[in-house]
Amino acid sequence: MALPTFEKKRLIGLIAILSFGVTSLSAVLSFGVLGPAAFILGFFVLIPLVVLLGDDFPLVGAEEPTEESVSAAKDDPLATLRERYATGEIGEEEFERKLDRLLETEELTGGVEDGPTRDQERELEFD
Repeated sequence: MALPTFEKKRLIGLIAILSFGVTSLSAVLSFGVLGPAAFILGFFVLIPLVVLLGDDFPLVGAEEPTEESVSAAKDDPLATLRERYATGEIGEEEFERKLDRLLETEELTGGVEDGPTRDQERELEFD
């Protein structure tokens, strides 16, 4: 069974609330050292670990993409294609095929690339 993952801020809040709750409950029910131990473990051990380790902490998941990065990716089809290839969503053959189609449509719409064309890049690779 896989561990659940949380956003970093959400995990810090969860640890703080649980630590405070266990501390308060143990104070009301007079459980002795459980209250101070929960407070020290939560606020002085777990929260600093989450802050310092960030995404490397086992319960911290990847950050949600910001609106800027999402809108930028939607505006640039080449960036979207590269991202899909990098994440393994599409294979190399499909990436090449879609890249060629994308470059062909750019040429038809009058888009000008600053660098060499795809055919020129392939020629350079074989030289």
